Amino acid sequence: MGDTGRHKWFSFHHHRSASATSMPQHNSPGETPTEFLCPITGFLMSDPVVVASGQTFERISVQVCRNLGFAPKLHDGTQPDLSTVIPNLAMKSTILSWCDRNKMEHPRPPDYAYVEGVVRTRMDSIPPGTGHRIAKSEILPPVAENSNSNSDSDYESVMGAIRSRSRTSISSSTSLPLHQTRPVNHSTRIQNSFSTSDYSSFPPMSPEEEEIYNKLTSVDTIDHEQGLIQLRKTTRSNESMRISLCTDRILSLLRSLIVSRYNIVQTNAAASIVNLSLEKPNKLKIVRSGFVPLLIDVLKSGSTEAQEHVIGALFSLAVEEENKMVIGVLGAVEPLLHALRSSESERARQDAALALYHLSLIPNNRIRLVKAGAVPMMLSMIRSGESASRIVLLLCNLAACSEGKGAMLDGNAVSILVGKLRESGGGESDAAARENCVGALLTLSIGNMRFRGLASEAGAEEILTEIVESESGSGRLKEKAAKILQALRGGGNDFGEGAEAREWNRMLEASGLSRSQFQQGGQKGGFAYSSQF
Repeated sequence: MGDTGRHKWFSFHHHRSASATSMPQHNSPGETPTEFLCPITGFLMSDPVVVASGQTFERISVQVCRNLGFAPKLHDGTQPDLSTVIPNLAMKSTILSWCDRNKMEHPRPPDYAYVEGVVRTRMDSIPPGTGHRIAKSEILPPVAENSNSNSDSDYESVMGAIRSRSRTSISSSTSLPLHQTRPVNHSTRIQNSFSTSDYSSFPPMSPEEEEIYNKLTSVDTIDHEQGLIQLRKTTRSNESMRISLCTDRILSLLRSLIVSRYNIVQTNAAASIVNLSLEKPNKLKIVRSGFVPLLIDVLKSGSTEAQEHVIGALFSLAVEEENKMVIGVLGAVEPLLHALRSSESERARQDAALALYHLSLIPNNRIRLVKAGAVPMMLSMIRSGESASRIVLLLCNLAACSEGKGAMLDGNAVSILVGKLRESGGGESDAAARENCVGALLTLSIGNMRFRGLASEAGAEEILTEIVESESGSGRLKEKAAKILQALRGGGNDFGEGAEAREWNRMLEASGLSRSQFQQGGQKGGFAYSSQF
């Protein structure tokens, strides 16, 4: 539609008058956050679900598209993968809270017949041969209409179907025996809903890919191990090979092998994903190939070594801006917090902290972290001296949202951070922790009247004065400490809104981000994952 050749998806807002009587009413698009609206209907979503490619839709919209065998092209030109759905409980809760705050009725599911009419209209408007039909092998049966979106059964059904699809996507003639005895929780109907993948339209394989592919599609488990070890070694340090081997064929096989019941297979598959994810063009491709639910599943119940690699993979994937929301929505926050608190591996704890740091660069994930109990857990870890520098940096991100700041002040964060400043020595790691502590205190001080009293009780003025007058320490550290002291001593209007606007950008130097990056979830710096396995 249009001269550009890009077929933009039908939106309810362009046809409001045509069906006003049959549609739920909600605030105008200018007042309603765009992310709350289904891209297909334009309605405020009542039962949002995340599809395999990461976008969120109304459940009925996905069901209609799949029943009609049609994949819409969205406004950005992309076509979503509708093969799997997972309830987006976080989005649903956010929408309901927004409705309550605005004294609006909770949204109702749109009429199935209306949505079908919308989709058929869109299908009819696309010239023959230019649309995208969904192959039967890509369609999953929709979750029952009367199912409980909050139950574990929906999630387990989808996860089982993802595993089934991964196993059958290799080919019926080269099915992997290592999965034949693996117990599954999904029905035979779902298992039989997939057919073998057709790779005939794919680009020809390079010699390296063909060698690895032949091993991974062998009937011998030993060949699987050797193929994964070869893939892992080949992608460990060779950047060009990471790009050339991140193909749909290899990713399809890795989706199957990462849920293997054989530890050595699962571990090498996870390590290979880490290596492939190091290249920026691969990060989106891996997430859009449906790996995030599988990685989370391994993180919850896989072998210890595989879990460590999975944490590294999530860290690497979370660096990419477009992946942050998807990884958070699909449920990575809670298991990463568990790994940060409980993993026996120092490497795993550090990677979990950095994965959460990158995820917390967008507002929605900060709220998820706060609701998951991250603040009291991390304050406890700081008190005990665990991974203090990176955890305090993560707390700086959480303090940028009102929920996080309130939880930190309620959790005695001011006293804990001041105590950490007193304990820190002169080492490099202590210097980083010291600067991050001061940065977190500065974040908490902006626009908050409670801070002055809490800081006074904790004796913050004394230690901050020492920092300012010390001959050691960076100029940036002293500048931040001086600003807190100025606020504590009543200089200027540091607790007012005007001061917040004036000081915000410099305050956020504690985590190396600007005000716009915090507000929009952007990332121009920070930690990047660069380890190879």
